[in-house]
Amino acid sequence: MNGSSISATAPASLAAARAPGRGRWVGAPAGVVLGAVLLVAAWAKALDPAAFAEQIRLEGLDRFVAAGPLALAAIAIEVGLGLALLLGVRRLWVLVPAAILVAFFLFLTGRAYWMDVRGIAPPEAAACGCFGNLVQRTPAEAFWQDLLLLVPALALAFVGRPRGGRAFPPLRGTAALLAAAGAALFAWRSPALPLDDLATRLKPGVAVADLCAGAEGERVCLDTVAPELAEGEHLVVLADLEDPAFGEAVERLNAYAGEPARPGLVVVSAAAPEKHTAFYWRWGPAFPIREAPLALVRPLYRRLPRAFRVRQGEVIETYAGLGPELTRGDER
Repeated sequence: MNGSSISATAPASLAAARAPGRGRWVGAPAGVVLGAVLLVAAWAKALDPAAFAEQIRLEGLDRFVAAGPLALAAIAIEVGLGLALLLGVRRLWVLVPAAILVAFFLFLTGRAYWMDVRGIAPPEAAACGCFGNLVQRTPAEAFWQDLLLLVPALALAFVGRPRGGRAFPPLRGTAALLAAAGAALFAWRSPALPLDDLATRLKPGVAVADLCAGAEGERVCLDTVAPELAEGEHLVVLADLEDPAFGEAVERLNAYAGEPARPGLVVVSAAAPEKHTAFYWRWGPAFPIREAPLALVRPLYRRLPRAFRVRQGEVIETYAGLGPELTRGDER
């Protein structure tokens, strides 16, 4: 009888040991929230992996692995962990790497915040936090928002974890691995896809007065850099003055600028003042070139040059390259 009693209670005891308990109703939603945040952050970076790679170089994280492959690997890991959490996989092989990833994000935003408070933040910094170039935040906003958004969800995701079952759920685990591989492939190919309006802050319907960078008191907007954009119609070209191909296009740009019937041409560049001077002396542009901080210009493109048409202070069209009127007949 004792043996039968023990055998009867063993399954119940085993089931109780495996049951997640009431904590499941706290931990499961927290894991979903954390997974969703990681996926959104990965999406923002996958749209413009070059900007993410630039941030990796700026942070000095490419000492052992090149910034480009490291950016693709980080996006893949973020997507794999995010989808696993979204599908309810809260095993330690998911939560521990997720905790390391969150700690890494907070280290980067915390360091940027600390440097900004002390006035030693590099002027090249154009984006903050885990959401890449797409979200405009100050270093302080990036740190506190990431802290409040990620840490509570991560901590609660450890609550009520399932004890039994397979350590690697085959369907959900395979889906996470495939998503990670797919994310790396998408990020690798995305610069060649027509996603500029989706991947940047520059898109039709945006007012140039709303394209800004910097905190209050130090805020710089595109209509400040190029005040003529507030009225009339203009073609604006974002350009790299050190790109020889752009220098060779100056003759066409000068011809365009010399036709009064066309919208006014304005070139915007984040090059240093000495680069502007050297460009004028070498190529002789007959159109204005406005100098803008990199933090303002970098979120507006994935590749240079990029052009857009402005009417009465509002963006009405965007173009890859110099725009159709300037590239028509270009054999390249």
